[in-house]
Amino acid sequence: MQAEAAGSQQLLKVINRMALVRHLCANPGLSRADLAGAVGLTKSTVSLLVRELVAEGWLVEREVVATGDLGRRPTPLFIDPGRLLLLGAEVGIESVRVVATSLTGEVKACTVANFGASRSAKACITSLATALLKLRKQLDPGQQVLGIGVGLPGGVNEARGVLHFAPNLGWRDVAFGELLGEKLQDSTLAGAPLFIQNEADVAALGELEFNPTPAADPLLYVSINQGLGAGVIVGDRLLTGSRGFAGEVGHMVLQLGGPRCSCGRRGCAEALIATRAMLGQKDDEGEDPTALRSLAEVRAHLVDEDPLTLKAVNSAGRYLGVLLQNLATAYDPAGIVLGGSVVELGEPFLKPALDTLLDYAAAANLPPPAVRVSRFGANAVAIGAAALARYRLTRPALPLADTGVAMSETEEAA
Repeated sequence: MQAEAAGSQQLLKVINRMALVRHLCANPGLSRADLAGAVGLTKSTVSLLVRELVAEGWLVEREVVATGDLGRRPTPLFIDPGRLLLLGAEVGIESVRVVATSLTGEVKACTVANFGASRSAKACITSLATALLKLRKQLDPGQQVLGIGVGLPGGVNEARGVLHFAPNLGWRDVAFGELLGEKLQDSTLAGAPLFIQNEADVAALGELEFNPTPAADPLLYVSINQGLGAGVIVGDRLLTGSRGFAGEVGHMVLQLGGPRCSCGRRGCAEALIATRAMLGQKDDEGEDPTALRSLAEVRAHLVDEDPLTLKAVNSAGRYLGVLLQNLATAYDPAGIVLGGSVVELGEPFLKPALDTLLDYAAAANLPPPAVRVSRFGANAVAIGAAALARYRLTRPALPLADTGVAMSETEEAA
């Protein structure tokens, strides 16, 4: 009984400490008295907790600028920008991207590593572990890594650290967290808390955690690369679904009998909007002879105003507008953020999407949802993965969603 009471007291203390950290992330420069009023704790409790957090590297005190006023001025508190770091990684189709950030999302270091010939899960996890350790060597040995987040291209059971299914890599039931943890054993990153989640989900968390202004709620993040997915945040909570597949909007069917998707269906949003929709696709009789090989080629053809490329990009953009209309109807978001490599095509892709969305809104005599492009560019998923680590570490009372399901059930649902 005494042990349980002590454990409860310890958890309460951690919750209170992290409440102070979260509040200062959103409201830097508050005094101890301000914090006490904001989070509902006594001034003495806040003073004690702040002393610990400053000593550990979470917070820093700044000197007060003299104003000429009489009396003692309260000391403002800020998140310490340098002593504690987060690592975030994006596992892509061909490479991994790893960043180190401060507690408020400033990128301190970045590295990218290609997978090479093998794209097996174990080979890619080895590449990721190597990249993480390489990045750690670039950092000051005195800086502490608080946690590691990883964004993966598929459905994830975060509580169990398992990647259910990554269709564009062909991975199923990969114990990703366990395998990566094994690779980091006996290294400078051994023991660092490790968190994994879907790539669009972590990118959405990046917009929530590292946003200098209050984030929209509900918030939708739509990620458009070789695959297409969405992260959904409602009331400060990430919506993962019962099996970890919430936000897999790339497999919403937009066209009956349309082009075949990586999941096996026809007419999915991914097949109509993502990279392959602009490269040309294999049909039932073979590959399109006009197919481009990369998104870089698409950009080059856009510069040359190639008619076929302009038509393909315009079509993908219009289907994106249809998808956004469907998502706006389903979730009524306060804001939609667009990210991913395809978004970097710019106006030829985005204007048809926004025009289509505006047309639907006008037809219903409703205001369109607010849409913007991610502020983090190519680092959006990696920075979002670092945000996942901060999100989990600063919300100790928030349970991880256990979306366990046998793969036979997952395949039947797919």
